[in-house]
Amino acid sequence: MASLKDRIASDLKEAMKARDQLRLDTLRSALSGFTYRRSEAGQDLTDTDELEVVRRLVKQRGDSLTEFEKAGRSELAAKERAEREILLAYLPKQKSAAEVREIVQSVLAELPPESRNQGAVMKVVMPQLKGLADGNLVRQIVTEELGSQ
Repeated sequence: MASLKDRIASDLKEAMKARDQLRLDTLRSALSGFTYRRSEAGQDLTDTDELEVVRRLVKQRGDSLTEFEKAGRSELAAKERAEREILLAYLPKQKSAAEVREIVQSVLAELPPESRNQGAVMKVVMPQLKGLADGNLVRQIVTEELGSQ
């Protein structure tokens, strides 16, 4: 199986041939992120490092999207949303809110009642969901579940 970087480079060539400028710019930024991270680390990137770079880019797009929507810049928000969708295709499938809720509930059942606080629950849940669920979604579900007890 080809590495994530190889897949993105291949898709970049296809975007060039198709003259898909948005996809081209987005994939170039991902490759640039790989290069930057490689020079920062001083060694070749592992598959985990490559996934982390793409996750960071997706998070940046999500944060920008939120800010553009707050400012009423719908054209920029639409561009960020489209770029985010392109990058999400390279990440493993994210868990749904229901699946995250199940995991949170099982962790809460295992914890003794006196140590059921958001920090303790997040400390146990996040390693299980690293890269498989958005941290903000997990935090929101943990808060809801703690509030319902």
